[in-house]
Amino acid sequence: MPHVQSRRQAGASRFVKRFVGVSQRVLVLGRGASGRAACALLERLGSEVSAVDGGEALPAGDFSFAVVSPGIALSHPWQRECRARSIPLKSELQLGCTQLLRRGWKLIGVTGSKGKSSVVKVVAEAIASTGAHAVACGNYGRAVCDVALEERCGWAVVEVSSFQLETTSLPSDAFEAAAIVNLQEDHLDRHGTVENYHALKRKLLSMAKTRLTAGRCGSCGLIEGSYFDNEVLRENGDVAVRLMRAAGIGDDGIRRAFARFSPLPHRMNLVLERRGVRCIDDSKATSLAAMVAALKMAGENVRLIAGGRPKGDDPLSALPDLTKRVKKVYLIGECAEAFGKAWSGSVDCEICGTMERAAAAAMREACPGDTVLLSPGCASYDQFENFGRRGDVFAELVKKEG
Repeated sequence: MPHVQSRRQAGASRFVKRFVGVSQRVLVLGRGASGRAACALLERLGSEVSAVDGGEALPAGDFSFAVVSPGIALSHPWQRECRARSIPLKSELQLGCTQLLRRGWKLIGVTGSKGKSSVVKVVAEAIASTGAHAVACGNYGRAVCDVALEERCGWAVVEVSSFQLETTSLPSDAFEAAAIVNLQEDHLDRHGTVENYHALKRKLLSMAKTRLTAGRCGSCGLIEGSYFDNEVLRENGDVAVRLMRAAGIGDDGIRRAFARFSPLPHRMNLVLERRGVRCIDDSKATSLAAMVAALKMAGENVRLIAGGRPKGDDPLSALPDLTKRVKKVYLIGECAEAFGKAWSGSVDCEICGTMERAAAAAMREACPGDTVLLSPGCASYDQFENFGRRGDVFAELVKKEG
């Protein structure tokens, strides 16, 4: 009796035919969200996939290429071994974008140091409001390889990190438009120098038909009254306007998108206002440049909770804004002692160690007109699983103390 495919098998076969997949042996480095998405896509394409995680050794044998998750740095032993074994390295971003392009998707890329997730969100929402299918993905939202598993096509608005760009190579017309929303000092613990970090960010522009950088474009009337209508985020809003125009959206649609926009969690979110004291969660601020931007948005009379795992930034770079805007700093995490030493001559600092002690002290000492601001300027991984959990704990504590 001839073999009869099930409907599910037949559907899978039709799906594979719409991809450009070649039977090959592929190695995936990392089994986090992006690594799992890469495995799923590769298996759908008919590849034989081996994935490693943690302290596992790389399997023996030849591989067509290796897919690198963003958390695996160039200096990681896995990457070094792949290069020694002449195994080509591709980012999960490259794998996913290549398949999206082959299936007719249109890509918009966004990178930068501060506010890129919000730009991705507002642009994707603006495109979706026209009735088109639009997905926010990449470093924010879904993994690109996960999007590439979808049956339908549309627009992928991709947040691209410097980590992903280390092992990404795409054609010069891969993205319909790409933008750098700003360039500050960040991730020096991984990239070594600010020049290396900036060069990686600029790499995205070499893959786009339309290349945008931050700068005023006369769009202030379109973002007026929105989350972006302030001195820190206005240039990001202007870049978002230009990306929307590159996607064919008119001014009326752009204005509506900004008016409807609500910020992402842990980005200057007001979590409590009581007895004249505001409490703001900006846990997403994982660099000192982002912390300084938060201070500018918060105004003056700030009681700042800062600290965590340092990323190589120079703490002295934040002193002008600390002295101008901050009443007191409550320091937590691994860098508490170092930041206290750098800042205590110019601003009142208390080494609290934990979020519990910092929140209690800040709320106890705050008076009407003060802002208790969590804007750590550091990574969260010394005390929290991620910046989201750090922000949630802050919100729970200040509500309890307030």
